[in-house]
Amino acid sequence: MTPSKTSNLDLLCLGEPMVEFNAQPDGRWLYGFGGDVSNVAVSAARQGARTGMLTRIGADSFGDDLLGLWAQEGIQTGCVERDADAPTGLYFVRHGPDGHVFEYRRAQSAASRMTPETLSLDMVGSARCLHYSGISQAISETARAACDAAVDAARAQGRLVSYDPNLRLGLWPLETARATVDRSAARCDVFLPGYDDARQLTGLDDPEEIMSYYLDLGAGLVAMTLGHRGALLGDAAGVVEIPPCRAEAVDASGAGDCFDGAFLARLLAGDDAEAAAHYAVTAATISVEGYGAIAPIPHAADVFARQTGS
Repeated sequence: MTPSKTSNLDLLCLGEPMVEFNAQPDGRWLYGFGGDVSNVAVSAARQGARTGMLTRIGADSFGDDLLGLWAQEGIQTGCVERDADAPTGLYFVRHGPDGHVFEYRRAQSAASRMTPETLSLDMVGSARCLHYSGISQAISETARAACDAAVDAARAQGRLVSYDPNLRLGLWPLETARATVDRSAARCDVFLPGYDDARQLTGLDDPEEIMSYYLDLGAGLVAMTLGHRGALLGDAAGVVEIPPCRAEAVDASGAGDCFDGAFLARLLAGDDAEAAAHYAVTAATISVEGYGAIAPIPHAADVFARQTGS
């Protein structure tokens, strides 16, 4: 593998991509794609960021389809490896009165077999920012070690590190998640929690107290999504509220990932953090107006049009 395969990137996303089956009102299943960091990569790419994936996928038709998605989105795959002995992960989304419910088929997935030795960690320096998540860490102990090694490589080369805890208690115990997230937050430049996850992880209910908790740990910049209430943005200078946008929501799958990708893309494009957060809230709002994690993620022109009302 040569550096030219994954070079001059804004954002390199490390974690588990998945194939999605989303239940529709007429009983059919809509075939699509997901996996939190892959969603972030697509979101960032659609906002104009130069983006790549760092992961393992199965040598199966689902892995082929993911490669096709990334090629269509202009996402570099020089750091994507195929595993002939493990499948690509799948998940299913159903919708009910209490929102969306996920079922996963990811045990022993190719991504869960990531190790520091199997990933192209020498390529981390090709990107201005490394993004990963709690799911990237929780799918296996070896994947967690791979994430630690990638962060070490990014920090050693002066790259930014972005992290979303994306808590999934079906993957690991709360105490393990809490300790790992705290350690990861202390080592990242951009921390991107959702409020519900952060409340469980910290035991705090007040959003501003949660912001202070993670800023005190050492996170440089915290952007916490609040669902239909918008977001909070904080750094050493203080915390500001980012108001919500109106939406006709039908499916919130991947909305937080859309926010992450849009926020990082605008930061890396040179926006200040507050402008990037307003933009990301608008992008996430648009994304909940369609079904699936990937299909409704807007492109930059759509976001700017919504912001200006044109």
